[in-house]
Amino acid sequence: MSFSYWELKEWFTNVDFTVVGSGIVGLNCALQLREKHPKAKIIVIEKGILPQGASTKNAGFACFGSLSELIDDLQTHTEEEVFSLVKKRWEGLKLLRTILGDKNIDFQQNKGYELFLTTELYECCLYRKREINKLLEPLFSSDVFTVDNNKFYFQNIHQNYITNQFEGQIDTGKMAGKLLERVTSLGIKIINTIQVEKFTENNEQVAVETNQITFNTKKLFIATNGFAKQLLNENIQPARAQVLITKPIKNLHINGTFHLDKGYYYFRNIDNRILFGGGRNLDFKGEETTEFGQTALIQNKLEEILKTTILPNTKVEIDHRWSGIMGVGNQKKTIVKQLSNNVFCGVRLGGMGVAIGSLVGKELAELIN
Repeated sequence: MSFSYWELKEWFTNVDFTVVGSGIVGLNCALQLREKHPKAKIIVIEKGILPQGASTKNAGFACFGSLSELIDDLQTHTEEEVFSLVKKRWEGLKLLRTILGDKNIDFQQNKGYELFLTTELYECCLYRKREINKLLEPLFSSDVFTVDNNKFYFQNIHQNYITNQFEGQIDTGKMAGKLLERVTSLGIKIINTIQVEKFTENNEQVAVETNQITFNTKKLFIATNGFAKQLLNENIQPARAQVLITKPIKNLHINGTFHLDKGYYYFRNIDNRILFGGGRNLDFKGEETTEFGQTALIQNKLEEILKTTILPNTKVEIDHRWSGIMGVGNQKKTIVKQLSNNVFCGVRLGGMGVAIGSLVGKELAELIN
């Protein structure tokens, strides 16, 4: 593509800060940069028509970890590390709500419920419930996890849930739309359908080479999460999450966010529909990809659980299917660091982008003076 003098001058000349990725992290990074540097020229580079990856493709869970997930985390993390993870997620959710407002993102605290396919896993969680509640008490000042009966009449599960009193849900589209609106209102330019292929640091500047143009920026912030491996040599792998949503269901009685099989499956109500995703554990290697799409293996399993467990006595039609790309690694802790004099990254959100994306973006911007 050949750019005009005006285009080069307005968008690609004398750039102070370039953020790669217009998802939750990238946009919050840009917001924080604008607050600290009101006169700076800031651009956000995005390879998709809309924010690519997971920011507009997630299930909209305002969560910080089910009981079984936190118990699992304690096998590879210390109590202090797990507490720190939950604290960061909880603070991130509060920051997101403060920045955008509950009404603007349709935040609802309808509680979260963990369902169990086996009595063995339920009993294990029940046994350690008091221990985890005690660990989290300094954050919430009351028990996070309690026990509920099967009030939504799911089938082929243990007849008790573990309920998270503090879990909520948001409208992902409204959240992303409001973030984009806020960023552009502050004079930050978002450039879509342009992909960064590599970058080279030259003294006080970074040369950013894209599939459309090469330009210079004083500072470069990489916030591409699941796609970060394409630009960075860090401990992060892509992880695809497949999702489906039903057509509207008359008299839908399900209300809340739900976790099944250690969080590998998750579903919720939205607009009288059921949004249902997961199944990555059926094919970990196959889902370690940056390619969007669905597989019969996972989609068939989602439909099976939907019809035999979630809505066993209801006629259900699938309306739409999609996928998102998360960034995961051998640790749950995010990677927020300075890579060189003028290059920084905030990646590896581990499927918790809604919870921690705002905070990671803020931390990323704060790496510079």
